[in-house]
Amino acid sequence: MTFRREQPKGCTLELVLCTSDFGSKFVMEEFAIDLNPSATVQLERLSTRERFAAYLELTKPRITFLIVLTAAAGFALSSPGSVDYAALVRAMFGIALLSSGIATLNQYMERDLDALMRRTVGRPLPSGKLLPWEALAFGVGLTVLAEVYLAIVVNPLTALLGLTVIAGYLFGYTPLKTRTSLSTMVGAFPGAVPPLIGWAAARGSISLEAWVLFAILFLWQFPHFLAIAWMYREDYSRAGILMLPVVEPDGRLTAQQIVIYTVLLLPVSLLPAALGISGKVYLYGAIVLGLLFLYSSVRAALSKSKQEARRLLLASVIYLPLLFILMVLNR
Repeated sequence: MTFRREQPKGCTLELVLCTSDFGSKFVMEEFAIDLNPSATVQLERLSTRERFAAYLELTKPRITFLIVLTAAAGFALSSPGSVDYAALVRAMFGIALLSSGIATLNQYMERDLDALMRRTVGRPLPSGKLLPWEALAFGVGLTVLAEVYLAIVVNPLTALLGLTVIAGYLFGYTPLKTRTSLSTMVGAFPGAVPPLIGWAAARGSISLEAWVLFAILFLWQFPHFLAIAWMYREDYSRAGILMLPVVEPDGRLTAQQIVIYTVLLLPVSLLPAALGISGKVYLYGAIVLGLLFLYSSVRAALSKSKQEARRLLLASVIYLPLLFILMVLNR
């Protein structure tokens, strides 16, 4: 179904819609605008506040907060003696900029896929609140600014680690999502880098302890993202995103991987106490948190239901911040 509306001064606005599997529902398939150099079409009349909110949504604030939290933990744990809070704030500002820029560019690259999924169709680009070039300019600007800032204000190693996140996430994980279910494994590597950046920001180097923090975050991502993938597997299938629950609908491998990675996470989460970067209170707390997380994973694996997957997702977003906060408080 195609709607064409002639705009003043030779502008053409064309909207192509197709029916989805839900019959009466419509999914935006293509949104094309032809403008001559002297003409402008306003897709949606947004106030300044609404446009700000749309740009803010591009940065995925909740994910950015979690990234900054794990990076701040890395900074605090690597600090010899008392934490330099001024340096901490400077470093976290740069990391927040970097995370926001990458999140924006990810949404720019996946705007067509987002338009096909119910959970993402309301995002700024598929909903038409912002144009693709606006998101691209915003994302590139934030990412470049973050890299320059980290290199000059913090140290070159943090900027170098930032480049690995950009390369791994935008040029590895994102394009692979429609090609192989192994994209989750690929994306887990850049996803686990924030504690390394925080550690490097405080010390200017990376040690074994920093890699333990990396390993904790790396393993945590699998039950977390597989729970999301199980909850929204129909959406992912519609968009052609090959998450594991999409390529094996019976959920057997998904259930196995959820439990296996959670089991592996439990002993790894105890290493900070063994290496002396955190104390006994953390050790006991990590055991309790790990067992509760494992309980949620096993329940989700056995039931293979969306309800238990949602509970596992909730458990994962509670587990990680509590683990890192406890680690820092008992350092």
